[in-house]
Amino acid sequence: MRRTWTWTFDLPPEALWPVLADTNRFNEAMGLPPYRLEETPQPNGTILRRGSGKAAGFTLEWEEKPYEWIHGRYFRQARVFTKGPFRRFGPVFELEAEGTGSKLTYTLEWEPLSIVGRLFGARLGAKAGEVVGKRIVEAVAFAKGERATHFDLPPPQLPAGARERATALAAEIDRSPYGNALGGKLAELVLTGMATDLVHLKPKLLARDLGVPQRAAVEACLAGVRAGLLTMKWDLLCTNCRGAKFTASALSELPRGAHCPSCNIDYDRDFERNVELSFAPAPAVRPLLAGGFCLSGPLATPHVAAQLLLAPGEKRTIRLDLPAGRYRLRTLHPGSVVDVEHRGGGFPGLRATATGIEVLPADEAGTIAFVNDAGFELAALIEDRTWTREALTAPEVISLQAFRDLFSEATLRPGDEAGVGQVALLFSDLRGSTALYERVGDSVAFNLVREHFALLASIVRDHDGAVVKTIGDAVMASFGDPADAVKAALAMQARIAGHELVLKLGIHAGPSVVVNLNDRLDYFGSTVNMAARLQGQSEGDDIVLSRIVVDDPAVRQVIAAVPSGEESVALKGFADPISFVRLRPHPDRGRPARS
Repeated sequence: MRRTWTWTFDLPPEALWPVLADTNRFNEAMGLPPYRLEETPQPNGTILRRGSGKAAGFTLEWEEKPYEWIHGRYFRQARVFTKGPFRRFGPVFELEAEGTGSKLTYTLEWEPLSIVGRLFGARLGAKAGEVVGKRIVEAVAFAKGERATHFDLPPPQLPAGARERATALAAEIDRSPYGNALGGKLAELVLTGMATDLVHLKPKLLARDLGVPQRAAVEACLAGVRAGLLTMKWDLLCTNCRGAKFTASALSELPRGAHCPSCNIDYDRDFERNVELSFAPAPAVRPLLAGGFCLSGPLATPHVAAQLLLAPGEKRTIRLDLPAGRYRLRTLHPGSVVDVEHRGGGFPGLRATATGIEVLPADEAGTIAFVNDAGFELAALIEDRTWTREALTAPEVISLQAFRDLFSEATLRPGDEAGVGQVALLFSDLRGSTALYERVGDSVAFNLVREHFALLASIVRDHDGAVVKTIGDAVMASFGDPADAVKAALAMQARIAGHELVLKLGIHAGPSVVVNLNDRLDYFGSTVNMAARLQGQSEGDDIVLSRIVVDDPAVRQVIAAVPSGEESVALKGFADPISFVRLRPHPDRGRPARS
């Protein structure tokens, strides 16, 4: 049985897809309870997903089939029940362009299991269009910027005293140097936000929603953990579905790898790609029920452009025009994969076998063929291999001053280490500090040096970096972006003038290893050694940059107008002479003798 409803909207499909395909959010808005799935590997490698729960007074048990979708155009879900009023039940959404707007078709399909299911299905079918349509209209209004939230929802049930507790914690956040006056907004989000947004609160998305810089939102969330409004969640993401399959409250609890029951694969920890920091409300303020409202919808894996559930022997052709980029063809269960470097035009088809994916010749542009020759039902998909920038990765976190100040005790487990693909390291030192102490006296010189540490730390934070450690009169700082490190160095030389101090600076970027050293997170390796050696080539009032840093496109823009010169020198520990660029941001200060 089926019922179909149609709406038209004055927004194109690409503008509607992010709100209409957010099935997790929609199900929460519809009042459906969260649920979990029992995932059982099958002999052919696929996963049997079984769920249970209660809805509308019925006890339900079902097999959850993988979602089907084509990005921007279509999605379908089906459940096969063993207990409840239906044998099969599921919605189908179809979006198509209509002029400058869109036509949305919503179809509800169900197969009764009993006379009760027939009667309930008829009643549900009569009301579903009205109930779902109300939520669709609200979501579209949100997409158009006509409302501040996706849906009109009743307030969540909170523990006694939760609002008073949240108000006090918000004030504590605002008293923190890292609160950024966001305590009240964080508290209101925790008290009234949808569980969909709170179970893995992502500060980069929060920054976009609040209209604040990303660093301000990240710092406020960290201050929220310190105050007790939020909890910290280190998520080890599956490299296939990118879901959080292992979550720890501390960095030291993260294993080197994990198993994803949804994909039936073991995967390794990649500190730079699949270790993400997210947040959640403290249970004393806003407890969240376990499970999700939809565990496998299109926006649960937004990197998947198309996913089809294919019967044995089924062949299907879809219309999807993919932009140039890096893609992967694979099945939902383990098997061989095919990576595609797509340059536009026709996109290769895919043939699924019992062992994985084989590529088919490309058809005309905008048409992609799917073939299942595996001998069993499976889901085949096309995914974008680019990892999202919405995740707050571990290297980004440990390069933030707020994290090192608020959670200085955070370390990896003893004997553990983690690789970082790129970190920009800045080393500073003072020229002639011994003479300074003799010239102005120990007390005055000590205060000058202490003020210089505070100044440099402030500049590092302002440029999204972190002070890793101080060594005598020297500072070691880390940055996720080499351009930020260079901007910070230029700001340091500009602001140190007039402090009776001469600053020496060196910057290098490259891979490094994060280790525990003296009960703190530190960096180790040749990148660290090179940055320190380059600082040793500084004469004072200048900045020494490695060629790797200078060749970064963003750095080139930063230093385009700064006087500079290229030099080469033999450095201890490096076989060949090292070429570097010396910036002289203030050439009028003269060229001091090196010391």
